[in-house]
Amino acid sequence: MHSITFHTCRRLLLPSIRTLHATGSSLHENPLGLPRNTDTKPPQFPRRGTGPPIKRAIPNVKRVVLVASGKGGVGKSSVAVNLATILAMREGRERLRVGLLDLDVFGPSVPKLMGLDRADEPLVTQSGALVPLLNHGLPCMSMGFLLGHDGEDKPVVWRGLMVQKAVQQLLFDVDWRADASGWKGTGLDVLVVDMPPGTGDVPLTVGQLVKIDGVVIVSTPQDVALADVRKGIAMFRKVGVPISGLILNQAYMLCPNCDSKHELFGSAHGFKSVASNLGVKIMAELPLVPQVSASGDSGNPYALVGAATQTQGGLQWMEEMERAAALVLDTIQL
Repeated sequence: MHSITFHTCRRLLLPSIRTLHATGSSLHENPLGLPRNTDTKPPQFPRRGTGPPIKRAIPNVKRVVLVASGKGGVGKSSVAVNLATILAMREGRERLRVGLLDLDVFGPSVPKLMGLDRADEPLVTQSGALVPLLNHGLPCMSMGFLLGHDGEDKPVVWRGLMVQKAVQQLLFDVDWRADASGWKGTGLDVLVVDMPPGTGDVPLTVGQLVKIDGVVIVSTPQDVALADVRKGIAMFRKVGVPISGLILNQAYMLCPNCDSKHELFGSAHGFKSVASNLGVKIMAELPLVPQVSASGDSGNPYALVGAATQTQGGLQWMEEMERAAALVLDTIQL
């Protein structure tokens, strides 16, 4: 089992920033090869007979919102990116500072969706914390940033213990106050976390170690997806994570000629029944809009660029996402 090989990062003539480099510590203890972080003490994983660990806040982050799904391929990452974008764009007494953390270790999507798939690797502060990359006004961190420019085809082949430790580092060893210029602000109001699908090591690790303010669960209408939604809700409730609500993605398509709805992937009846039976709020029912996928592939969140070419379906999609964002803020009390 080998650690990731890091490429040389760009160098800045700043005393508070240095380049990422591998250390000589155990690969299981430091799979990302980070210098020791002197600002934070790592949390302890639960051990037999010691009871559950004490959940901790993520440094320099006021609220944490997970975007999760039971089944993969339901559009969870696209929802996470656009939710973060809308939260950052919302007007109020003052704009919220929103960040985006991609915890899908094996299949990170945020670099592509945020137009950062060709970006340089993150820098590291003098205290040993990763510096987020910035695009579209959103500071971002992802496993994909640590794989180099050829990382798109480079698999991460790790067993559970290394995955858990890498997730811990991505949670607690990122300085959300910092940017590549060396400037340090006040941190984030909201961190949106793009979770991997399922109920495996990563969701369990996050649920046990971190104080979470809410989780948004994304699904499509098919029964095979809804079966895993029920499992995901049960898992989060078991580890004491509050469920903010459900988002139904690809609920229908609006015909561009007659504006009638076509439920391409089945009726929403099953989705609504699951929400009702489990006592979970429905936050949005998103139509299938081809431009959402196309904008994501180009590295531009649809919430940011969709207004220029919006169809009726696109307008409906934006209204539903904005409603979901408002409900998220209400549930996390911001």
